[in-house]
Amino acid sequence: MPRSRLTVAVRSGGRAVLAGLLALLAVLLVACGAAGSAGSSRPAATTASGSSSAGPGCRAPSPGTPGVSLSKLPLQSLCALPVEAARTWHLIETGGKLPYSRDGIVFNNAERRLPQESRGYYHEYTVPTPGSKDRGARRLITGQTHELYYTGDHYASFVVVDPTAVAG
Repeated sequence: MPRSRLTVAVRSGGRAVLAGLLALLAVLLVACGAAGSAGSSRPAATTASGSSSAGPGCRAPSPGTPGVSLSKLPLQSLCALPVEAARTWHLIETGGKLPYSRDGIVFNNAERRLPQESRGYYHEYTVPTPGSKDRGARRLITGQTHELYYTGDHYASFVVVDPTAVAG
């Protein structure tokens, strides 16, 4: 009989441990879900042409951001873009080592979605896509007069980026 009491005690103790682990897992999943949406790889929704967008916790982008008046594209804060875009921008700004050999090449604007400029005016940089086996579709495009554009769909659409509008 003592052995069966021990078995009952272990089983009930095991249930308590299991319940505790499940509760901990639930808390972690909720926390990861909240963190995942804050650091999401998906950009915030863009608005109609000429309007601006900032993600939660981001300062609103400035209407005076280079590229806004000429392009008529939507405007977004850098922190409203995927976190990888901010990392790429930091590497560009600091002269850091960019991960792809094609980073910094001339962007020809063949789709003509950005303002028309002479060849060599724009340069493109890869914004890494987690889980992608290649460069993915996301790019930052820089212009010679400090414009910054982002495309998340390989040049099908663009937004003007205000790199000074960061989390506030």
